[in-house]
Formats: sequence, C-alpha cells, structure tokens
Amino acid sequence: GKREKQAKTDDDDDDDETIAPLVFFPRRLALYRMSFLFSSSSTGKNGTRAHLERMRQDPDIVKEEQEWPSEGVVEPSSFPQKTRLNVVHFSHAASATTRELVESIGGLAKLEEFTAKFYERAFADPHVDRFIREHDDHHGKRFAAWIAEKFGAGTPWSNERAARPSCPFSAKGYAFDSASDRSSAHFAAWHSPKREPEKWGRHFNLDDCRRWMRLHFWAARDVGLLDTPFGEYYVKFIAHFVSVYERTAPPFAREAARWSADPDNITRYLDTKDMPDIMGLDPNAALRQLPPHEQAYTGSGAQKKLWPYD
Repeated sequence: GKREKQAKTDDDDDDDETIAPLVFFPRRLALYRMSFLFSSSSTGKNGTRAHLERMRQDPDIVKEEQEWPSEGVVEPSSFPQKTRLNVVHFSHAASATTRELVESIGGLAKLEEFTAKFYERAFADPHVDRFIREHDDHHGKRFAAWIAEKFGAGTPWSNERAARPSCPFSAKGYAFDSASDRSSAHFAAWHSPKREPEKWGRHFNLDDCRRWMRLHFWAARDVGLLDTPFGEYYVKFIAHFVSVYERTAPPFAREAARWSADPDNITRYLDTKDMPDIMGLDPNAALRQLPPHEQAYTGSGAQKKLWPYD
C-alpha cells in the first residue's frame, strides 16, 4: 500500500508511480531548502531529507493540502461502542460517524481542554519539551482544531492556517521558515534549539513517539475522554497517524493508552519525570514488552488487516 511503500529505509529510492507527488508552497520553500543543508550531518547522507520527503508524501498530509474529500462518508444514526477506523485509499477520512464521535464529547471546546492538558504535560516533560521551541505558540488550540477537522467537525484548522502569521526563527545558525502545516511543524521540532547538539535535526524515534503517546493518552484520560467510544476510536486514529513519524510506533499505541490507567506508573513518572522502561530500547526489545497479539502490524494496505485497521 501507499503508506507501506513509504515505510522503507531512508536510503531507498522508490520510483513507484503510486507514490503521491511532493506538494510545494511558496511560503515554505525556505523550509524545504533547509532540508538539504543536513545531508552531511549526524542524520546521515539521506536521513533528514528523505524523512521529510517521506512525510510530505504521506497520503494524509497530501490530502490536507487538497479539498476535504467526501469519499468514505456514511450516514449512521448512532455509533457502536467500537467503530472501525475509517481509512480510504490509505488516508483517514472523516465521516458522519467520526463527526458524531467528536460531537458526543462536546466538540471543539472539549478537544481544547484535552490538548491544553496534554501540552501542560508536554511542557513539563524534560524529553518531549526539547522538541517544542517555545510555549507561547497556540499549540493546544491548533492541535484541537486539527483533530476536530479530521473528525469532520468543520474546518477550524484550515481556517486558522489561512490566517496564521509568518514567524520565521533561527536555530544553531540556520534560518527556518514558519511552521504552517504538520510536516513543516515537525521538521521545525526536529531542529528545535532546545535539542541536544548530537540529536539536532534527527526525526522522531520510537522512544520519542512512545513517550509522547503516553503523555497524550494520559491527558485524554484525565479529561474523561479515553474510556469512551471517542477514546476507543482515537487510540486507533493516533496509531494510524504516528506511523509517518516513526514506522515502528503504531503497535505501541494501546500500551501507551493503558499506561496511565495504573496509578503506580503515574507516581513513578511524577517522582522522576522519566520513563526508563521505554527509553533506549531497540525496536525488537521494545516489541517484546507488548502482549504477543499486539506485536504485529501490517498497515492499512494489507489484504488481511490487523489493528488498528481491522
């Protein structure tokens, strides 16, 4: 499948015509030019550039730059306790069901409460906060708007993007254009001036994603969203989207959601602000931490689909 073809090593040069073309916008050209400056950095000859291009070609990100699609939309009168992830042509599609799910929790206002709680936790986490250049930006509101739009509750994210001011920044002697979409925002996070010099410019790895997901789902639990039909769907939603940032991360979404259900995990974390059980593991060792039935992942294009697409 398209997403699975992109989950190759950074050195692969895949000319398959099914790969979506890169989408360029004038206000972001400086950001794209920056990606070529790191060809000889610690990320490797092709690492940063290839990962940025793979992210730009991701079906969900390409679709965000196009008109909102109508494919995959259904009109149910209600949603079941468990709702199948609505992925059409390798990309998540909003539907009447997803719109009902977000409306059932209170819509954008509740999502903003959730994302504000998440960023409160992210800012206080010494590892995740290194990716966040400054705290004064409207991180929570933008994230909430993106979720709402992805679930079909209007176009608050697109509306905000259209009016977003340009705020270039510099880090370690390089000038960067404003972050104006998901891929440019995450590229900026890789190059946050708060990151360690030896890691500056590297894309998110499995440790980063697992830690981020634990904090994220903990925030969802705290505001009463995780143990709901919305929450059940949302964990799958995040598992789908995290794959473009780190292709080994999707199987860990369920563990990340369970983590905050144990008060002892929260106590240990608050005492140390660390998660030593997941940091520094190679992917195979990390997978062995999961129950056997959660270790397999096929992506959305497999003939026999596994979670989160089953």
